[in-house]
Amino acid sequence: MKINLKSLTEKEISAFIKDIGQPVYRARQIIKWLYERYAISFEEMTDLPKHLRELLDKNAYISSLKLMKREISMDGTQKFLFGLEDGEAVESVLIPDDDRLTLCISSQAGCAMRCRFCVTGSLGLKRDLMAYEIADQIITAGRLMAKKTIAEPPLALSEGSGDIKITNIVLMGMGEPLHNFAQVLEALSRMINLLGFSKRRITLSTAGIAPKIIELAKQAPRINLAVSLNATTDEIRNRLMPVNKKYPLKDLISVCRKFPLERARRITFEYILLGGVNDSKDDAQRLVHLLRGIRAKVNLIPFNKVTAGEKMEFRQSSENDIAVFQGILRNAGIPAFIRKSKGSDISAACGQLKAIYS
Repeated sequence: MKINLKSLTEKEISAFIKDIGQPVYRARQIIKWLYERYAISFEEMTDLPKHLRELLDKNAYISSLKLMKREISMDGTQKFLFGLEDGEAVESVLIPDDDRLTLCISSQAGCAMRCRFCVTGSLGLKRDLMAYEIADQIITAGRLMAKKTIAEPPLALSEGSGDIKITNIVLMGMGEPLHNFAQVLEALSRMINLLGFSKRRITLSTAGIAPKIIELAKQAPRINLAVSLNATTDEIRNRLMPVNKKYPLKDLISVCRKFPLERARRITFEYILLGGVNDSKDDAQRLVHLLRGIRAKVNLIPFNKVTAGEKMEFRQSSENDIAVFQGILRNAGIPAFIRKSKGSDISAACGQLKAIYS
């Protein structure tokens, strides 16, 4: 049976190359082709001798995600529906913003968290992604941005877009990254050591799996941490995010206080504003109290309406209520930003990912 080279770690690729009677330096060449040049076939590896390419093709293969659908928003955001080898699918979102091009990637097919404001949670969890499937979202999008051939259907870049590169990675797509801890750790290693991303340009977002936040600090590179908070009382957070029943605000904020931060870095607290639910002046003042003593910044996210046919019980906060909420935080010395949603017209904004095939 052929082995998927992307399922192997660096050391395992070296061992595989040695097992087929080749010098170890060939492993370094192959790894460069996989993770720097985004190769999806051995024929692309032109600096390898033909006999080695044939030997590799006989014993191994290179997995790649199937691009099933690509949508482009009026604001330039792009959403990709990627098919996995077993028929499951995930979505990734490419977000342009001034000099940054951020790829929002998924860590699971579906999601088990069932946050009530998020359409993704209505899917339930299909399965965890393997580390190579997480990294492959970056590789496949990177090939597309570099205008290389990728899996069907063939889709051209926007006219005049040219060759562009992804600058930032956020694990904020489908799934809870800390519920797929081991595979996410390996994927982070590949992003930094093989794909060449700075740890400062990688952000992991969690719904608040308190014990795993501690483990993340111990085991992972010092990437950026974002916590989806969305409420200032256990009563409201229990309603919005069932995870709070297991890891209430007291426990979550406690581990955030202990999370080690490099100089000039902050924990990002994401706060989706829901009209009449969590957007009052009292909520803002409680948030100030909760975050006191934490090097934090707050992203205020207006609730994204779902697509036609989806039912959701919440409404957007008014512009005035959002501005007042932000003002209270800023007056208390907490950096607070209103995050403009991008890609909402193609259901690519926060909470809208659902991997729909049609």
